[in-house]
Amino acid sequence: MTKLPVELFATFGVGLGVGLLLHKYALAASSKDAITSTKGLSIEDQQDEVRRLVRPNILKLTPYRCARDDYSEGTLLDANENSLGPPLHDDHLLRDEGLERYPCPYQIDLKTAVANLRQRDSSPPLEDKHVFLGVGSDEVIDLMIRIACIPRVDSILITPPTYGMYRVCADIHDVNIIESPLVIVPPSSSTSSSENSLASFHINPAHVRRLFPHTSRVQSVSWAKCIPGNPTANSLRVADVETLLSSPDYNGFVVVDEAYIDFTGSSESSLAPLVTKYRRLVVTQTLSKGFGLAGIRLGIAFGDPELIQILSNVKAPYNINKLSSKVALDALANVDRLHANVRVILDEKQKVIDALQASPYVKAVYASDSNFVLFECANAYQVYRKMAENGVVIRYRGNQHLLNDCLRATIGSPEENHRMLTMFASVSAEVQQA
Repeated sequence: MTKLPVELFATFGVGLGVGLLLHKYALAASSKDAITSTKGLSIEDQQDEVRRLVRPNILKLTPYRCARDDYSEGTLLDANENSLGPPLHDDHLLRDEGLERYPCPYQIDLKTAVANLRQRDSSPPLEDKHVFLGVGSDEVIDLMIRIACIPRVDSILITPPTYGMYRVCADIHDVNIIESPLVIVPPSSSTSSSENSLASFHINPAHVRRLFPHTSRVQSVSWAKCIPGNPTANSLRVADVETLLSSPDYNGFVVVDEAYIDFTGSSESSLAPLVTKYRRLVVTQTLSKGFGLAGIRLGIAFGDPELIQILSNVKAPYNINKLSSKVALDALANVDRLHANVRVILDEKQKVIDALQASPYVKAVYASDSNFVLFECANAYQVYRKMAENGVVIRYRGNQHLLNDCLRATIGSPEENHRMLTMFASVSAEVQQA
C-alpha cells in the first residue's frame, strides 16, 4: 500500500500564540481524495478550504441531537429530568436557575457577549456564529486535533517551550509531533510589547517554513504559539502569524492561543477579529486568566462559521452548564472591573520585575505580557523545592527547552508578591551557602 505524504499540525503555546498543525498524511488511494492542494482548484473548490482540512469521517458525522434542539418551552417531559429540582439545603442562591433542566445547547447570549468583547470597529462584525464554547480551552485543543488529525498518520508541529496540553492531546490521539523551537531575541531586537530592556522568545518563521511538506498533495493545519506565551510570557510578533497564514506553501489551519490576552495592555491585541478575514485562522481564549474564572472552566474559540459548526457537531452535548453560563455573562457585563483588576496586576508585575532584576541571585528576567514572570536563577530546582516546603509555591520550568534554571512566578496580591520575593531572597541565600 503506497503512503502519500503527511500533513503537519504545528502548535506554539498558551496565551496569544501561533502554532502549526500539518495534518493529512494519507494512506493509499482511498484517502487521496481528501489530500488535495488549492493549486489548480476552481474558485468554488477553493472556497471550501475549511472542509478540505477536516477528516472525511468527521464531515460525514451525524451529530448527537439534544432534547432541547427540538423544543425548549412547555411541559418538558422528554429528557428524563427531575422536575422537582435538586435537593439543596441553601437554594436561595440558585433560585430560578432551572437546574432541573439541561442547559441551552446553543448559548447564543453568551456567544454574542464574547463576540462583542473582542469586536473592533475597523473589522467586519464578529457574531455568535464565529464563537465556539468549550470546557476550558483544553477542550478546544482536543477537538481541533480530533477533527483534523488522522491517528498515526498526521502530525502536529509545536514550538517549545510551550503549553504542555498540545503534546498531551496529540499523544492521546496517537498523532505525531514535530518541533520548531522558539529562539531568544535580545532586548535590542525585540518588537514585543513587553519591556524593551528584556529578552523575549519568538518563533523562527524561516525554520517553520522549512518544515512545510514540499508536495502539492499535503493539506496543513497550523497551531499558533501563545501570545503571550506560556511559560515564556511574552507576545509573539503578529506579523509572524500573518506570514504563516499567507504563505503559499502552507494551506492549513493556524491556531492562535490567547489565554493571556487580557494582560497585554491593549484592547486591540487580540487576533480574534481576523477570523472574518482568514478562514483558516482559529483564535482560542479563556475566562480563566484575565477574568479570574478558572473555576467555571469556560474556553472559547473564534473561527470561520463552518469550522465552528463542525466543532459543535463533535463536542459533548450540553457542555456548558447553566451556572458557568450565568457567571460568565455577569463577568462579561462588568468589563470595567476586569480592566481595573488587570491594571493592579500589571502594576504589581512591574514591581516584581524590578525586584528580581535587582536580586543578586537572578541571572535573567524575561519580557512579560502576561500575569506571570519567567526568570533564571542559580540552583532553581533547589530554590523551588525549599520555597514550596515553606509555603510559597511557584513553578519550576528548568526541564523545558531553553529554560535551564528558570522559575515562573504568577503575579498575585501585593501581600502574596511581597511574601514570594522575601521567601525567594532568603531561600536563595540559604541554598547558595549550603
